[in-house]
Amino acid sequence: MKAVRYHEYGDSGVLRYEDAPRPVPGHGQVVVKVAATTFNPVDAGIRGGYLAQVYAVSFPHIPGVDVSGTTAELGADVQDWAVGDTVVAFLPLDADGAAAEYAVVPAESLAAAPTTVPLADAAALPEPALTAWQALFEVAGLTGGQSILINGASGAVGGYAVQLAKQAGAVVTATARDRDAGRLRALGADRIVDYLEFGQSPIEVDGGPFDVVLNLISTTDEQTEALLGAVADGGFHVGTMVSGPENPPRGIRTQRVFVRSDAAQLAELVRRVDAGALRIEIADRRPLEDTADVHDASDNGRLHGKTLLVPAQQ
Repeated sequence: MKAVRYHEYGDSGVLRYEDAPRPVPGHGQVVVKVAATTFNPVDAGIRGGYLAQVYAVSFPHIPGVDVSGTTAELGADVQDWAVGDTVVAFLPLDADGAAAEYAVVPAESLAAAPTTVPLADAAALPEPALTAWQALFEVAGLTGGQSILINGASGAVGGYAVQLAKQAGAVVTATARDRDAGRLRALGADRIVDYLEFGQSPIEVDGGPFDVVLNLISTTDEQTEALLGAVADGGFHVGTMVSGPENPPRGIRTQRVFVRSDAAQLAELVRRVDAGALRIEIADRRPLEDTADVHDASDNGRLHGKTLLVPAQQ
């Protein structure tokens, strides 16, 4: 089969589109014929070796933590799935991913794919939507009537976070450039604020202080502390890139979210997609062999929105 692999840590130039052995399912695993995978920032972090102490991978390594596709082969003791099922999954970050024609997936990570969107598009759901869900509800405990500021809402996680927070009954303020304002309002944002100016400390934001600040930006320590000024007393700062100070003031709680696979949560997200309550947004579709170019675009700040990586028709 064809796959994207890298044989050492490095920049996007280490990615190779090459022949690789088709995987064989082990105990409790399923081989999925890949309809699509996606690019996520964590793919670049792992590829660059920046997360090696957290996610140790072996070489050659196949990136791509999201997958949608069709089950092609079942390993021993897989009982809840049959060959030909359409599925989605968030793959383990320390194992081979789905930037290939076939991928091995733990059966416990699988959820049935949504039926109301193209199967390839469903690959844009698992990692960003699970990140948003776990940050909002598991970490911050967001409930109806609370207020939330989503800092850096224009990306995939931000789009899902806006939708999920609004559905939970929260008042949603999102930071984004003008080009994304209309889209985020359509997703449910009550207020749009241009990207925050960190020259003042603490930061003051219209609509604040907020019960929850979801920070999707890699802010510096000083910027993160300034952002705490927008958090209400006893509120929560949740970061996907940063955690926050160890001893925040005013009873504020801070935590960084590390997304994990959860098939039950993913199934609920799929249910919402099929019910028309959760929109999957795709910015671009690229052939799998363009993976290195997509990584390079991200590394140089040229990637906007969710990009699908689609294997050639087999």
